[in-house]
Amino acid sequence: MSTQGIQIQDLLQLEKPLMIAGFDGWGNALKISSAMATYLVRKLNARQFATIHPDTFFRYDEARPIVKIEDGLFKSLAPPGGSFYAVQRTAGKNDIVILKADEPNLRWYQFIDELLSLCRNLGVGTIITLGSMYDNVLHTDRVISGVASTEDLISMLKEKHVNSISYHGPSAIHSIIQAECPREGFECISLWCHCPFYLQGTTHYGILSHLGALLSSLGQFELDTADLEESWKGLNEQIEELIKNNAEIQSIISELRKLKVRGSTTTMKGSLKDGKVINISDFLDPK
Repeated sequence: MSTQGIQIQDLLQLEKPLMIAGFDGWGNALKISSAMATYLVRKLNARQFATIHPDTFFRYDEARPIVKIEDGLFKSLAPPGGSFYAVQRTAGKNDIVILKADEPNLRWYQFIDELLSLCRNLGVGTIITLGSMYDNVLHTDRVISGVASTEDLISMLKEKHVNSISYHGPSAIHSIIQAECPREGFECISLWCHCPFYLQGTTHYGILSHLGALLSSLGQFELDTADLEESWKGLNEQIEELIKNNAEIQSIISELRKLKVRGSTTTMKGSLKDGKVINISDFLDPK
């Protein structure tokens, strides 16, 4: 079975699956969304069963194919796109569908139509999209906000310490999914991780671990994130040592802590936009 943009190699028989969608692109600060999808595929031994055709939803002049050439020999070409993976669990437990994709450049509503058609054929009832943003938070914080399609889902997220989002501004593909799902009979949740703006260029394994634990709770599946916590422990030690020896980063951290105590981090928003953001990876020891 194939549609114009989603090519299905094997339409699996799944048991009331949950879909988790991670996109690379505009809403993917510190690569949290795409990294979480990759992590789930690996940890849950998910099996690929469908792909997104790049010609339908992408502009190659904006999302250029990645070429690999070694010593003059052409090796490979990887266009933008995405893949769907399935996790078939034991009887009586809901299965999982994972979408790992670049955010489409074109035809968002067609993409959503095809996505929801696939979900309907698979028996998906709930879709969770993953996003992340740079924010005035500390590297020691693990903050996730959410949007949901029903009051009951919002209440459930609040019980799991997920903040409710209030926002007016430009959107990503997540918002179109959120808008269309209720009209087509699907429940939808969008989870957004708040990333420290001064950690650009690194991987925040602590936030990934926190997000993984939240997803496993929402989807009622087991996910051991001890490896992420161990990676974060090592990186956090480097960051703390760097802070001790860098006056500029100390100043940023100090101001953020003061604002956090006062309950407001809005006054530092300019630091996200003025082009002076520190890329902390420039200071860290290479691994």
